[in-house]
Amino acid sequence: MFSNNADNENYSLRQRVARLERTVEFLLAQLHLDYVDKPDDAALPGIMDLLRRGNKIEAIKVYREQTGVGLKEAKDYIESLDV
Repeated sequence: MFSNNADNENYSLRQRVARLERTVEFLLAQLHLDYVDKPDDAALPGIMDLLRRGNKIEAIKVYREQTGVGLKEAKDYIESLDV
């Protein structure tokens, strides 16, 4: 019984998050805004080290592995960093 209740709660939360994501995407589109989620630079010290050594491609690869974002998003983020 607990599992079923937990499953129902998880499903409900997933549905609410999905609805919120759709709402945010709609609002951003209506306002012609782009949103790039930038994590705290301190949380990604390996990436900053790679950039300081001039290894931008490897930094993009590591960022993608750590965050799960696409290639364009990772490239845009890495290029936005001040090193």
